[in-house]
Amino acid sequence: MGYGPNPADSREYLYSGTKLIRLSSVSERISILTNNKFSNNKRRDDRVKAVLPIRVSGNDASGNSYSDLVHTLDITPTGARLGSVHRLLEIGSLLSVQYRQHKAEFRVIWRKLLANRGEHQVGLEALAQKDVWGLGSSPKAASQSKADAISHDRATVSA
Repeated sequence: MGYGPNPADSREYLYSGTKLIRLSSVSERISILTNNKFSNNKRRDDRVKAVLPIRVSGNDASGNSYSDLVHTLDITPTGARLGSVHRLLEIGSLLSVQYRQHKAEFRVIWRKLLANRGEHQVGLEALAQKDVWGLGSSPKAASQSKADAISHDRATVSA
């Protein structure tokens, strides 16, 4: 028996420390969110909307290694929300994320199946404080870093 929910189960899950919580209803989601450390939108860090190409790698539930290209949707110094994930990542599993020359280890803390697309959105939590995204310490630095990334990515695409 593997760690985490049944892969055929398309409900949302949240990894909270050492507990796996199945979110079966809207009221349950609201209850969990209002009773935890992120209640009232008091996040550790503000999210920055950024679509950045990244590589995720690790081992799947069968022990087979993988390396997939996906993209971020939101980033913070301590985590990210990924999109275009076509692989079922186990909640609680560890994976490596590479963005440009930066590489860091993350834990999968939640996932959501987008049924109409056949892909997942995945929430990641950094295992160590490391500036993978180039956010720096200020919102201005984050905005500049995001603008630089967008400019670089556009230049790469058009080259």
